Amino acid sequence: MSAEDADDSLYPIAVLIDELKHEDVTLRLNAIRKLDVIAVALGQERTRDELIPFLEDSIDDEDEVLLALAEELGKFTELVGGPPYGHLLLPTLETLAAVEETVVRDKAVESIAEIVSQLSQGQVEEHYIPMVKRLTVGDWFTSRTSACGLYAPGYALSTLETQEELRKLYTQLCQDDTPMVRRAAATYLSKFTPKLSKEHIIAEIIPLFKTQAGDEQDSVRLLVVDSLIAIAQALNPEETKTHLLDTLRSLCSDASWRVRYMIADKFTKLAEVVGEEIVKEELLGAFVQLLKDSEAEVRTAAAGQIPGFGKLVDKESILREFLPCVKDLVTDTSQHVRQALATHISGLCPLLGKDHTIEHLLPLFLQLLKDENSDVRLAIISKLDRVNEIIGIELLSQSLLPAIVELAEDKQWRVRLAIIENIPLLASQLGVAFFDEKLGNLCMTWLGDCVFSIREAATINLRKLTEVFGVEWAKQTIIPQILQMAQHQNYLYRMTTIFALSTLAQAVNAETLRDLLLPTVIHLASDPIPNIRFNVAKCLEQIIPLAKKAGLTQVVNDVIKPALQKLSEDQDADVRYFAQRAAVGVAA
Repeated sequence: MSAEDADDSLYPIAVLIDELKHEDVTLRLNAIRKLDVIAVALGQERTRDELIPFLEDSIDDEDEVLLALAEELGKFTELVGGPPYGHLLLPTLETLAAVEETVVRDKAVESIAEIVSQLSQGQVEEHYIPMVKRLTVGDWFTSRTSACGLYAPGYALSTLETQEELRKLYTQLCQDDTPMVRRAAATYLSKFTPKLSKEHIIAEIIPLFKTQAGDEQDSVRLLVVDSLIAIAQALNPEETKTHLLDTLRSLCSDASWRVRYMIADKFTKLAEVVGEEIVKEELLGAFVQLLKDSEAEVRTAAAGQIPGFGKLVDKESILREFLPCVKDLVTDTSQHVRQALATHISGLCPLLGKDHTIEHLLPLFLQLLKDENSDVRLAIISKLDRVNEIIGIELLSQSLLPAIVELAEDKQWRVRLAIIENIPLLASQLGVAFFDEKLGNLCMTWLGDCVFSIREAATINLRKLTEVFGVEWAKQTIIPQILQMAQHQNYLYRMTTIFALSTLAQAVNAETLRDLLLPTVIHLASDPIPNIRFNVAKCLEQIIPLAKKAGLTQVVNDVIKPALQKLSEDQDADVRYFAQRAAVGVAA
C-alpha cells in the first residue's frame, strides 16, 4: 500500500477523532457512536495509551454524549487488548458513575458490571474494589447510588476478607441519610442477596431488609418486594415463616398504596417462593384484601395475578374466596380494573373446570362483553379461544354468540377487528351449516367497512375460512358475492374486490383461479380509476407464481401477459410502473 493510499484510508478516522472535539454536539455524539472504529484503526496499544486518557478528559459534556460513551465503553474490553487490560476502562466509567444524570450513571454501572465479569481476581482486588469503596464513601449521593449496583457483580470474584468488608460497606449504604441512596440500596439488594451464603443472608441481609421494609419513605419500602422474593428463595418454608412472615404481613397492609401495589403486582412470584403453608394461612386472605383495596391501581394489579395465584390454591378456595371478589370487580368503577379482569379472568377456566366455568364465569364473560368501555370488550374477546377449550363451542355459541354478533358492528374498529380475528377459530368449531346461518353474512359485510384495516382483515379472514371449509364452499358461498362487488359503483368496493381475490388466490385450486378469480381481475384492468388499475397489476404480480405453480403457464402467457402489456402502456405512471414490475414475473 502506498503512503497516499494509507493517508486516504486513515482520513475518515482523522475526521472522527476531530469530531470528538467538535463544538457541535451531534457530531460529537456521532463520533462516540463510532469509537470502536477509531479504536480498531489506532490499534490496541494506542487505544490504551491515547484514546482512553483522551476520553477521560472529555467527561464534561452533554448528557446524551456521556450516555453514549458509557454504553460504548462496556463493549471496549477486546479493543484495549482483552481482559488483562479491561481494568483500564474503569476510571472513565467511575467518573461517569458519579455524574448527575441518572440514565448516564445507570448505563455506567451496567458497563462496569459487564467489564468486571471478564477480570481476574487480582484485577478485581487491585482496581475494582478500590473503585467501589471510593464511590461508596463519595461526598455526593450520586456516587453512592451507583456504588449500590456494583456490589453484586464483583462479590463472587473477591477474597473472603474483601467479601466481609463489602457486606459492611453495603450496610452503610442501606442506612445512608439520603433517601435516594437508600432507594438504590433497596433496589440492588435483590441482586446482591443470591451472591451470599444462607448464613450471611440470615445474619446480615435479613436485618437490612427489615430496616428497609420499615423505612419512613414509602419510595424505599415499595422497592423491598423483590428483595423479599430473593431472600425467600434462599430459605426453606420454615425459615421464611420465622424470619419474614411479620414483615410480609406489614407490607401487605402498608399504609401507602404504592407499597400495596408492588406487593399485588408481584403476588404470584411471592406466593411461589414462601411455601404452601404461608400461602394457605396468610396470603389467601391478603390477596382477597388486595382485590378489595380502596385504590384502583392496587385492584388492577391484583386482578392481573388472579390466574397465577389461583394455580397455587385449591378449587374450593377459588370458589369460596376469589369468586365473590371477581364478581364485584366486573362492575368496578374503574375501567382499568375491569380491563385487567377481562384480560385474565379466562385463566380461571382450566382451574375451575367445565361445570363451574358455566355456572360462575359464563355470566361474568357476558357482562364484560357488554361493558361500556371498548378496551374491556376487546380484552374479553381476545381470550375467547381459552373459554372455548373448556366449555366447548356449543355452549359458547348459545351463550356468547349473540353478544359476539352485536360486537361485530361495534363503533370501535379495534373491537370489530378482534372479532374478525377470532372468526376462523369459531368457524372451525361451529361447522359449515351453523356458520353460514349465524356468521356468513357478517363476514361479507366487513368487506364494505369504512375502516381500511377492517376491510383488509376481512379479506384475510375469507382466505382462512376457505382453508377451513374448503374451495367448494368458497365457490358456492363467498366467491359469487365478491365477484358481484366488482360491479359496484363505489370504487372502494371494487378495490376491496381486488384485495379479496388476491388473498383468496392463495387458498383456491387451479380451476377456481382460472375460471372465477382471474376473469374478474382482468375485467378490472380496464377500470376508469387508476388506483384500481395499478392494484390489478399488483394482484396479477401475486397471481403469476401461484398460476405457474398450479400448472397454468398457458393462462399466464395467453391471458395475464397481454393484460399487463396493455397496463404497461397506461397513461398513469404508477399503473405503468406496477405493470412493468409484474411483467418480470411472467418472463421468470
